[in-house]
Amino acid sequence: MDSADKEYTVIVSDEAGQMLVSHSRFLAQVSESAAFELITEFEHKAKSLKKFPQRNPWLSDPLVPAGKYRKLLIAKRYLLVYQVKGNTVYIDAVVDCRQDYNWLL
Repeated sequence: MDSADKEYTVIVSDEAGQMLVSHSRFLAQVSESAAFELITEFEHKAKSLKKFPQRNPWLSDPLVPAGKYRKLLIAKRYLLVYQVKGNTVYIDAVVDCRQDYNWLL
């Protein structure tokens, strides 16, 4: 199997799942359709990480070890934060870019 055919296993942490639920609940108070769009886009983007997850940039922050986490923008304002270990992609967080997320680090 060459690298173009390689498929990664994607695992969403419980914490990332709870973050997605929290963001969706908040959005649903304003627009149910926006909440469903967030969930749908999350599912689509998470699934896309099965192929070439290294395509996204590193999350660069002085508090994060260099080269540990990558980030993927979803729904214009949320970051899907993940790391790649071997053949597995671990989605560790879904954060709102409009908020300070240093607490996560």
